Amino acid sequence: MAAGSLLALLDDIATMLDDVSVMTKVAAKKTAGVLGDDLALNAQQVAGVDASRELPVVWAVAKGSFINKLILVPAALAISYFIPWLITPLLMLGGAYLCFEGFEKIAHKLLHGTKEEEKHDGDIKQAIADPNVDLVALEKDKIKGAIRTDFILSAEIIVIALGTVATATFTKQVTVVSLIALVMTVGVYGLVAGIVKLDDLGLYMMLRKGKSLFTQTIRKVGNWLLNATPYLMRFLSIAGTAAMFLVGGSIIGHGIPALHHIAESMKEVSFALPMLFDGVLGLLVGAICVAVLTLVSKFLPKEQH
Repeated sequence: MAAGSLLALLDDIATMLDDVSVMTKVAAKKTAGVLGDDLALNAQQVAGVDASRELPVVWAVAKGSFINKLILVPAALAISYFIPWLITPLLMLGGAYLCFEGFEKIAHKLLHGTKEEEKHDGDIKQAIADPNVDLVALEKDKIKGAIRTDFILSAEIIVIALGTVATATFTKQVTVVSLIALVMTVGVYGLVAGIVKLDDLGLYMMLRKGKSLFTQTIRKVGNWLLNATPYLMRFLSIAGTAAMFLVGGSIIGHGIPALHHIAESMKEVSFALPMLFDGVLGLLVGAICVAVLTLVSKFLPKEQH
C-alpha cells in the first residue's frame, strides 16, 4: 500500500514536472521578445566603464536584477492568487508598454538621428579623460540606471510569463514564473558579460604572436570579432525593437477577442500572416501610445528651473 502510494506520488510529481517543463518553454518563448532589447540595453549600460571594471559592473547589475525579481515574483504571484482577474489587464498594459517603448525608440531615431548618440558617447569619453571626474560615482550611477531599466523589463517578463500560465494551478504558476525569472536573469547577464568582453577577446586574439597557419587564423578571427562587436550590438537593438512590436501586438491581440479571431483566421492562409498582423498591430498601438503621451505632456505644467 505504501509502495503504491509512493509510486502514485512519484507519478504525480513526474506529471507536474512535465507540465511545468512544457509551460516554461511556452513562457520562455513569449518572454523572448523582451530578451533582445534587455541584452542590448544592459550591454550599453557599461559603455564608458574601464575594461577591468566591466565584469564587476555587470555582476553588480545582475545582483540588482535578482533583488528586482525577489520583489516582483511574489508580488505577481500574490496578484494571481488573490485577484486573478487583474492578470489580463496587467498583461495588456505590459504589451502596450512594449509597443510604446518600441515606437518611442523609432521616433527618437527619426527625429534626432545619430547626432545625439554621438554627443552622448563623446560626453562619456570626455568625462573619463577628465581627472576631476569621480569615476566611482560615474560607475555607481551607471549601475543604478541599469538596475532601474532591469526592473521595468523584469516586470514585463514576469507579467508575460504569468499570463501564459494564468489557468494553471498556483503551484505550477510559482514554479514556472520562478524558473523563468531565474533563467532569464542568468541567461541575460551571462550573455551581457560575454558581449561586453567580445572586443577584449578579439584584441587578445589579434595580439597572438607566431607565423603558423593556426596563429594567423586566430588573428583573423580576432580582427573579425573586434570589427563585428558594434554590428552585433546594433543587430540586438534592432531585433529587440522588432520583437517588442511582435510580442506586444500579440498580447494586445489575444486580449481583444475580435482581433484574436482575425489573427487565428489568417493561419489558414499563411503561418507568417498572424506574425505580420501582430507586428502591424504593435506598431499602431505604439504610435497611438506615443501620440497620446505627447499630447498629454503638452497640457502638463512645465518644470521651473
